[in-house]
Amino acid sequence: MREILVIEDNRHDAAMILEAMQEQGIGNDVCVLRNGADALDYIFGVEGCLQRPDGGCPRFILLDLKLPKVGGMEVLSRLKSDDRTRDIPVIVFTSSNEARDRTESSRLGANSYVVKPLGADLFSRTVVSISDYWLMMNRTPYRDA
Repeated sequence: MREILVIEDNRHDAAMILEAMQEQGIGNDVCVLRNGADALDYIFGVEGCLQRPDGGCPRFILLDLKLPKVGGMEVLSRLKSDDRTRDIPVIVFTSSNEARDRTESSRLGANSYVVKPLGADLFSRTVVSISDYWLMMNRTPYRDA
């Protein structure tokens, strides 16, 4: 399993996220999934991270809201309503700046809500900042380091 799970259906955005993380030297630690159904299977499925004896779930999840098959809000709801995954930080990273999306994400337990910047440079810097914070600075209840 990978350290970072990116759930993003837009190929261009996914490529920019991966490129920014590769420039940080963490690109090999990233799994990119294109829809909410695959994400739920990656976590909860028969061979998902919860089934691994080493507890190989991601350190954080970067989640787009507008996803095919199963929407981002449903993915967020499932993750935050299960005791086994509740503490995995979920960062909503979306183009939506709608108040209802921000409110609902917060209500469901998102750890952060970041609107995707439009320019490539700012987009990349934002991804780097998110990664730095959640991998280097933040301490979660289930991680020693």
